[in-house]
This record gives sequence, structure tokens and C-alpha cells, in this order.
Amino acid sequence: MTSGRQFHKIDGIFDMQHGSLESPIVAYETWGLLNHRRDNAILLFTGLSPSAHAASSPNDQSVGWWEQMLGPGRPVDTTKYFIICVNSLGSCFGSTGPGSINTATGEPYRLDFPVVTLEDSARAGQKVVEHFELEPLHAVIGASMGGMTALAYSILFPGMAKSLVSISSAARSQPYSIALRSLQREIICSDPAWLHGNYALEHPPRTGLRLARKLGMLTYRSPEEFEQRFGRELIAEERSTGEAFDINFEVESYLEAHANKFIGTFDANSYLYLSRAMDLFDVADHGGSLTHGLNKVGADRVLIIGVESDVLFPIQQQVELAEGLTNGEREVELVRLPSVQGHDSFLVDMDRFRPVLCDFFNCSMNQPGKLKTA
Repeated sequence: MTSGRQFHKIDGIFDMQHGSLESPIVAYETWGLLNHRRDNAILLFTGLSPSAHAASSPNDQSVGWWEQMLGPGRPVDTTKYFIICVNSLGSCFGSTGPGSINTATGEPYRLDFPVVTLEDSARAGQKVVEHFELEPLHAVIGASMGGMTALAYSILFPGMAKSLVSISSAARSQPYSIALRSLQREIICSDPAWLHGNYALEHPPRTGLRLARKLGMLTYRSPEEFEQRFGRELIAEERSTGEAFDINFEVESYLEAHANKFIGTFDANSYLYLSRAMDLFDVADHGGSLTHGLNKVGADRVLIIGVESDVLFPIQQQVELAEGLTNGEREVELVRLPSVQGHDSFLVDMDRFRPVLCDFFNCSMNQPGKLKTA
């Protein structure tokens, strides 16, 4: 069973933590087949900017954002598992978000869209799971923002997923990351074209989005990678405009290219809503403390992967998460990877990530109750 993008309509009022939506839509894609016991399903939550298109399929042969990880014979093997990837509420890739039409007004929600939380996205993902009549899931997976959503899912629906995989994520955002995202939002909102969120979709706040994305790219990668990849290399003379403060270095050209590409693919208001959702998430909200919140995680088997050069979700946050989930009963494995690509390593450093996920999805439980590190 393979698909391109599909849509699940949640009938009636969908209650959120800060409001509600009337019959919202959740976009999703699937790969693989359910077995006769219907217990081989994996739910995948995305980061802030990707769509549900994690891998190609016969109905959509374009390359997905996790193409090298999902598929026949790959670590998340579609001949063995049935994978569902859902697009977060508040996004701009098919799920209901600020750019969607508010049926009460006939106009886009824009800033009338309720403040969205990652718990809201987890509950929306559960609606898709219920649509397929699945219980239990083999696993729930997420990277970056998706790792937070997967963690929220395991807390809110503790009996649903036997395993949890959290990649380059955390139980809550650190102040440094919150400050960076706050600056990105301020940059977007300072663009005169933002119009307090009332811009036409075909006329987005381009300058604000471009600069916010450049700042984002600095947090997604690492100084070590930039040194190895670009050094102080200048752009070719024929690419230079000759202007005093225009692009001179290859690293500047890299940031400019990524920023310009982002403008045409992501909605500014969705960016504001989802980046704020990452700031708001805190496992301590589910029990009064980090310890009590993590005690509510229902998975019996947990894989935590962190990257040593990640400045957005530092490795210490992965250690905190792994230690907090080790309760004497569940199997918890913490893997520290020496990738230099920073936070984006899970998208590009497949040589390091593939073996870790392959081992996890092809091995049985090892030492329940103990924290295993690698």
C-alpha cells in the first residue's frame, strides 16, 4: 500500500490546548502494507519545515526528505513495516494551518488560527491512526520538532506505541534555542510585507523569510562543517556584482541559495506558529516536573540519537532525555554521533544514521531497565 499525499478529515470540533478547529484536515502519506495482525505500523512525525512526503512512492516519485531511510531494504523497511507520515497541524503542506480557509469567514485563518502546540499535532496524528484502526503501533518516530511530537504522543497515548525513536530532539527547548527562534519570528514580523499576517499568499514577506531562513541555517549546521566545507573560499569573479557589501564568500552564497529556495516553499505564518509550538513544548507540563512527565511515556523500548555538533538540540539534552526515560523497566539506548553537520545530520549523514536505525528495527529487546550508550 503506497500513496502520494492523502487527507483525513477530523469530523466535528477538534479541541486544541488553545482553542478549537471545525473539521480540520490532516495530510499524510503511507508506505508498505499492514500485516494480518495490524501491528506493524510506524507513525512518523516531521520537523518544522518538511511535508509528509518522507520518501518516494509509485504515486509520487519525487525524492522525499528521508528518502535514504524509508523503503524496501532500508533501515525503516517498507517490506516489513507500514509507515504513516503525518503533516503537522499549522503547516502549509495540506494539513489545516493559518493559510487554510476558515469556513466561518470564507477567508484564510491567518492570525485567527489558534495557537498550535505539539500536543495538538500528536492528537491529530492519533486521529489518522484511528482512521486505520491500528492498535498498537510498532513504533512512533520523530526528528527535531517531530521528536518532541513523538514524545508528546507517547505521553498522551501511552498504550499506543511499543517503541519510541527520538532523533536530535529534547524534552523541552533550551533558552538559547528559544531566543534564536524568537529572533527569526521578529525578523519575519518586521518585514513591512508581513502586514500583521494579512499578506496575500502570492506576496509573502520575502525579505523576512529570507533572513529568518539564513539565521536558521546557521543553527541547523555547525561551525566545524562550515570550516571544512567553505573555509574562506571566495565566489568566482564572474559571479561577483562588484557591489561593496554584496556576496563575496562561498558560505554567503550557500546561505543565499537556501534562503531563496525556502521562500517559494514555506508559508511565513506557518513558520511563526510552528516555531512557537517548539518553544511552548515542555514535558514538565504533563505531571509538574520533567521526571513525572517522562514517567508517563508508554514505550517499552526507546532509542535516543543525538549529534555532538548540534547547537539547536545539544547532546546534553539527549542525555537528559535518555536518563529521564530509564526507569528500571524499559530498554533505553542513547547513541551519540560525531557528525559535523550539526542539527541537520539526520537528513544528510546517512552513513552514520542508517546503521543505528537498522539495528534498532531489526533487533529484539536487549537489556530492559538499563541505559545503553554508544
